[in-house]
Amino acid sequence: MSELKLYNSYSRSKETFKPIEAGQIKMYVCGATVYDYIHAGNGRTFVAFDTINRYLRFAGYKVTFVRNITDIDDKIINRANANNETFNSLTERMITEMYKDLDGLNVLHPDVEPRASQVIPEIIKMCMELQAKGYAYQNSDGDLLFKVDEFKDYGKLSRQVLDQLQTGTRTEISQNKHSSLDFVLWKQAKPGEPMWDSPWGQGRPGWHIECSAMSNKYLGSHFDIHAGGNDLMFPHHENEIAQSCCATGDKFANYWLHSGMVMVDKEKMSKSLNNFFTVRTLLENYEPEAVRFFLAGAHYRSDLNYTTENLEIATKSLERIYTALKGNSDVPFDKVYTASEIKAEFGAQVYVDKFTTSMNDDFNAPEAIAVLFELVTAINTAQDRQLQVSLAQALRALGNVFGILFKSTDDFFQNTANLEVDSAYIEELIAKRAQARASKDWATADAVRDELNRLNIVVEDGVNGYTWKVKK
Repeated sequence: MSELKLYNSYSRSKETFKPIEAGQIKMYVCGATVYDYIHAGNGRTFVAFDTINRYLRFAGYKVTFVRNITDIDDKIINRANANNETFNSLTERMITEMYKDLDGLNVLHPDVEPRASQVIPEIIKMCMELQAKGYAYQNSDGDLLFKVDEFKDYGKLSRQVLDQLQTGTRTEISQNKHSSLDFVLWKQAKPGEPMWDSPWGQGRPGWHIECSAMSNKYLGSHFDIHAGGNDLMFPHHENEIAQSCCATGDKFANYWLHSGMVMVDKEKMSKSLNNFFTVRTLLENYEPEAVRFFLAGAHYRSDLNYTTENLEIATKSLERIYTALKGNSDVPFDKVYTASEIKAEFGAQVYVDKFTTSMNDDFNAPEAIAVLFELVTAINTAQDRQLQVSLAQALRALGNVFGILFKSTDDFFQNTANLEVDSAYIEELIAKRAQARASKDWATADAVRDELNRLNIVVEDGVNGYTWKVKK
């Protein structure tokens, strides 16, 4: 069996993965800033690292998966003030909406999902440690800042030369600091902002320190994997490394994983280009499982190009897989299988090993999905009935790694949620069509067929009777 290798952004190389503790993985992923609906770029990051989390468990690791929620931020405060509501009211509402979207994408809830507002004592403690060690100072405005010059490894993650760096802070802050690169750990609160008591007066944390405090609280000062979108590499992740290493004296994270961006017709998605859209929009306009398949299907480090054609291809591909399951593995599992369990229960060792080899190569999703379609072909061409069933069961179990194939075949093909009628009416039409054909009433049969076509219903006659499905 091949070893798991992953691309470490810190070393810019593919490395053999060695967990700190054998068989166990501690993983932290930067989550959403909850001031609005999550956008497609957020969705891609969530799905990418959800897939990696699922695969690590499939490979037999015990994973502690922590994904934070940023619920204190200038964007949140500004939006709440514009809405004339408290920041808590806004964030609670947006967190509820975020869960709706992530559930629609079949993204697993993390083992721990801390919010920045819940770790204020830990943030203050880390800030105090940094100040006590000489890595932080309070300026004349009352803000506590980190001394970037004191951390000699600053810039190694993002490969930037210290004296050539420009400030990349998320928000505009006072320029009253020792170096233009120094960043805020704790800022003095302004009227109308949330605030907490601290040794530096009433205020609130800076963005970067939040993640350091949360990861340290739930995973410790040294853990296996830190991940997020590649737009966070600088300054957020660079600043996390600096303040965490200086506060704890430990290494922080061994491996850094970064996912690519969402492109729209090969241009980066952005509000300025007017090609910005939310996950909610995708889920409302396409089969949600197909959206998940589309987001999970590219290599996590590559940019993902959104086009309507690509979503349609994902939909048709998913339909092809479910067609192979039909009659062979119609009902979803009530458990999640590891690689060894699939081989023990369903066989398919060649396919499971090929799938594992692909994913062990820095989570190579396109190659692993190709193995799924090899299984589809094997199911469709198998002469032995029991072999067909076993291969289909293995296919469904492997699909779980990508967060797909969690529906029954009937639920997938006969989902009438977006139709103007329910399944009972469709069954009535099909029965009427069958009766008309039996009595050679071709006019009625043709009229019913036209109505079914209008409803996007396909009727398939077989040796064991008819089946129907909704056109995707």
